[in-house]
Amino acid sequence: MDAVLTALADPARWRLVSLLAERPRSVGVLAQLAKARQPQTTKHLQTLERAGIVTSQRTGQRRIYALQPALLRELAATLSRLADTADQFGGARETYDRYGVSLHTERLAADESGWADGRSFRFLRSLRGRPELVWRHLTEASLLAGWWTPDDLRVSELVFEARPGGRIVQEYRDAEDVDRSDLVAGRAEGVVDDVRPNERLAYRLSPLLPDGGLAFTAHVDLGLRPTDTGTDLDVHWRITDSTVESADFIAGIEIGFGQSLDKLAATLAAHDTVDTVGADPETRSTK
Repeated sequence: MDAVLTALADPARWRLVSLLAERPRSVGVLAQLAKARQPQTTKHLQTLERAGIVTSQRTGQRRIYALQPALLRELAATLSRLADTADQFGGARETYDRYGVSLHTERLAADESGWADGRSFRFLRSLRGRPELVWRHLTEASLLAGWWTPDDLRVSELVFEARPGGRIVQEYRDAEDVDRSDLVAGRAEGVVDDVRPNERLAYRLSPLLPDGGLAFTAHVDLGLRPTDTGTDLDVHWRITDSTVESADFIAGIEIGFGQSLDKLAATLAAHDTVDTVGADPETRSTK
């Protein structure tokens, strides 16, 4: 397929393919219609033939070229599959487009310091697992690292001291940046305000700008309530100290943290499934 794409990338060869799509033609006629010299046209046709796009046969003194439609249909099918993958509902491209809309809106609104102060976001999730298990995933760094980023990112550095006044550091990179050669996708620093095990966790977290300054401060309050099936998690975000440069960060809060909580829910559901499968029949029936 690489040879096909390379052959079709040249405008002169693409013109010849278009002419041959109408009907088989000789080299001389193709050169005339393409308004090119015959030696150049011959070289282009040879390239197309090596790639399998055209075929030729000699008839008397003339060489006639014809298009091979099967290869073009294969290419079209491949391109169509790629487009369908990028366009699939709920996929990464949809998230990219949603963020783009939000980014445009927030950049227009960010006209002065403090522009987003007082803005709030709320997230609700019904989670599998008792509050004790959910609490561990909210406060233990090794468990936090498994879910505390959007889908296309991964935690590269994490400190979470689950005590009042405890330090928070969160750094993340692209999920596919395995050798850490790409730029850091983001870094945030903060402090824990309130810790009530299995009930409430509150902290402040500030994303850092490229110059090291704070983009804004997020006041995050997480409440846990036990239910018959697990735990209801109620998360409130409140923005203060917003700078003009914070627009790009604030545009991604709803999408990004929502994805993170979805990852937490999936992690806890998987944990619950493992526990249920591994339990004996009597324990499983009463779980």
